[in-house]
Order: sequence, then structure tokens, then C-alpha cells
Amino acid sequence: MHLHISPNDGVPIYLQIVNQVKFLVASGRLAPGDELTPIRTLAESLLVNPNTVARAYRELETAGVVTKRSTSGTYVSGGGSPLARSQCLKILTQRADALLTEAWQMNVSTDELIQLVRQRAKIMSPPSSEK
Repeated sequence: MHLHISPNDGVPIYLQIVNQVKFLVASGRLAPGDELTPIRTLAESLLVNPNTVARAYRELETAGVVTKRSTSGTYVSGGGSPLARSQCLKILTQRADALLTEAWQMNVSTDELIQLVRQRAKIMSPPSSEK
């Protein structure tokens, strides 16, 4: 499980973790039964407090995205993804709103921002992607 957090995002770190895990589950990159990275290990790799990761995992458990098995870890729920495409788009809409606001504050036009996103997509796309 590979997550990216941004301390300057304006979104609390635990919510960034929650949103990214939800997206990974909804997109099928995390399947039912897959184990999430242990709290301490993820906290070390993201350079955050373990309590932040623990809070994110609790939120995910409350939302039904994951289940916690005492002493054996946290796993993606077996009932399939509780996230519909509309919920994935809702998460991305919030991120887009934050990006647009920041761009406008920096006097970057929407056209320039779209061009930048397209350039980044080309660079970041996996070789097998045809988007």
C-alpha cells in the first residue's frame, strides 16, 4: 500500500490516509481480505505519529471499509467496497476544489493548471495505462 501525504494540503493527515485507502479499495487496488500496512510501519514510512494512522484506521473501520482482527492486523472488509463511484468522485471533487483555490491564490489560471495536470498525468501514468 503506497500512500502520499502532503502536510501543506490543508486536509488533516488522518483524512488524507482515509481518503486514499478508500480510493484504493474502490478502485480495486486493495481487494477484500488484503491486509493494510501495520500502524507503526505506515507511520514510520509516512513520517507521522502512529496515533494519526490509528485514527485513520478507526475511521475506516467505522465506515465499514476495513475490519480489525485482534492481534492479527487490519484487513479490507470482505463485503466488497462500500464506496460507489459517486463517492470516489466526491473525494476527488474535494481535492480538486482545494487545488483550484490554491492555484487561484497563486494567480495560476485554470488553463495553466489543466495543462500542468495533463503533463503530470503523462509523467506519472504507468506504462500499461492508455489514458
